[in-house]
Amino acid sequence: MNKSKIPGYLSIFFIAGLINCQTPSLGLKSGEGYVGVKGGKIWYRVLGEGNQTPLLMLHGGPGGTSRSFYLFEPLTADRPIILMDQLGSGRSDQHEDTTLLTVDNFVEQVAALRTALRLKEFYLHGHSWGTALALEYYDKYPDGVKAIIFNSPYFNTALWESDADTLISTLPDSIQMAIRVGEETQEFTSFSYLQADTVFSKNFGRRKEKLVSPLDTVEAPRNNFIYSYMWGPTEFTATGTLKNYDNMESLERIEVPTLFITGEYDEARPKTVSYFQSLVPNAQMEVVEGAGHGTMHDNLEQNTGIIKKFLNQLEGK
Repeated sequence: MNKSKIPGYLSIFFIAGLINCQTPSLGLKSGEGYVGVKGGKIWYRVLGEGNQTPLLMLHGGPGGTSRSFYLFEPLTADRPIILMDQLGSGRSDQHEDTTLLTVDNFVEQVAALRTALRLKEFYLHGHSWGTALALEYYDKYPDGVKAIIFNSPYFNTALWESDADTLISTLPDSIQMAIRVGEETQEFTSFSYLQADTVFSKNFGRRKEKLVSPLDTVEAPRNNFIYSYMWGPTEFTATGTLKNYDNMESLERIEVPTLFITGEYDEARPKTVSYFQSLVPNAQMEVVEGAGHGTMHDNLEQNTGIIKKFLNQLEGK
């Protein structure tokens, strides 16, 4: 596989005057723009103009948005952080074209943004599905990636569902029954199944109220069609194209500093994340106290501090 080839069909669109990338990695200017990719345009935003290595952040889903990453704005005192909405969701072009919903296409979107911003070196951060995307990107295009942060990681669907079963077993019997009946009958929209999903989410998803950054001023909806098509009806039931997804073998090929982060009560269970850590030479791992899968909402201070500490270590601070 050619690890340096960027597709020739890409065309680049900028909002005039907002981004100036005269210095490939360290001269990023705050602002936003669009980049042309197969099927449409993806939106991105650069926050901060610090002179340290930029941090590119990949959101979860599939079909999610980058809005939660505004909460990491304090990191911009040292470096730019780069947000992007994957094609089909958020402020990027919306679509329901299933031919575009492949892992490879999502990887090429990241590659297109990296090319558009002329990033020579950067750190790569992913959350949830974004960790799978980060690993896929690094496996294909490792050049320039100085380190990777896997926050609440997902690399294998069977393991994810097994962990979900373990977490479900801790919930009240009535909730377990509602989930079991829903999966047996494929009735994923019944009141009891949806109620069980809410209980699961409050325990292992986002455990506290959703935080909103003052920078998050534009409505940017997630795309539930993409989530359902690629994943399924709930976090604990995979029925989509990712049903048999497994890329754990790529963890063993990582050759850059790596940090794993998970919440104390995360769907990405600490025991499983510790196993992922063991597959990556010299990788680090941190657990965010009191947090579920939405670590930045449940304990923003600790989540931000963990990232900042890791990057400072890399830069000798």
